[in-house]
Amino acid sequence: MKSITTFSLQYAHRFYGFKGEAQYLHGHTGIMTIEVEDCINKGVNMVFPCNEIKKTAWSVLKNFDHALILRSDDPLLPAVLDVYEKQGIKNGSPQNTMMGCAFETELAQAYPNCRLVVTKETMTVEGMIKITYELLKDKLNISKITFTSGDNAASEIFEVTGTMDRCPLCGIALDEHGKCPKCGYEKNK
Repeated sequence: MKSITTFSLQYAHRFYGFKGEAQYLHGHTGIMTIEVEDCINKGVNMVFPCNEIKKTAWSVLKNFDHALILRSDDPLLPAVLDVYEKQGIKNGSPQNTMMGCAFETELAQAYPNCRLVVTKETMTVEGMIKITYELLKDKLNISKITFTSGDNAASEIFEVTGTMDRCPLCGIALDEHGKCPKCGYEKNK
């Protein structure tokens, strides 16, 4: 069975080197749907609490919300960083309250202090799915991700190869020691 959660992301990007309208800096409202698959947890009668899926995924996805996403070789990137430095916001500001955890993968790097994500490839709906899956695959049993942005949409189905050990009291994943990070339940006691 699946639990399905949806996220809304506001972001700006451009397709550097592209010969079309998308070569210009522009913004989108993106809608991401993440489907998590597992057996129904007998203690709480659900696959995974949707609010916990949202918390887990949002800790990563909020790096993309109200952010600028540029490819690492885009000549606009140094100019943006220079302007942010001159404004005194490159290293964050008190108004920057949407910061996620910084991350670096083969596909992208997040700079939460300056609301910037730098990608290795052009940020497309397909690219967003690849990045999201890479960041969340060890935290959630993701079976499908769909991302819609403007007139573009893509989805990918992923093979789920097992179940996650979850708390019988609140349904979220137990940590590596068999302890629930939310309610304190311990599996081996």
